[in-house]
Amino acid sequence: MAVDMRVVIARDGDIVTARQMGRELAVARGFSTTEQTLIATAISEIARNIVEYADHGEMVLSPVELNGRPGLMVVAVDQGPGIEDPARAMRAGYSTRKSLGMGLPGAKRLMDEFELETEVGHGTTITMKKWVR
Repeated sequence: MAVDMRVVIARDGDIVTARQMGRELAVARGFSTTEQTLIATAISEIARNIVEYADHGEMVLSPVELNGRPGLMVVAVDQGPGIEDPARAMRAGYSTRKSLGMGLPGAKRLMDEFELETEVGHGTTITMKKWVR
């Protein structure tokens, strides 16, 4: 089984690295080409948020399994400002920086499981999982 992959997210190039690592792990776990793209896109959205809002953070990509079913888990952690209104931030179209506001809700839609933990002034942790179909 593959081991955890870690990538520091601090600049645009790190987004590409995280996306590539996610795709590699997805291939190793047996995801279809379409699912690989969904995973890579979700990783990109969350990594972009880290660069834009928190300045830097880290993503850990891990193989997971549930009742013999392979999957992939992404945990993104930052010590940024946190999200003042998580429920609002999870609504498509909401943005504090004049973007399309699709990052968090888009990533949630692309993955099978999505958990957001945030504390204003202390940062945000997002845990996402995708399971092989």
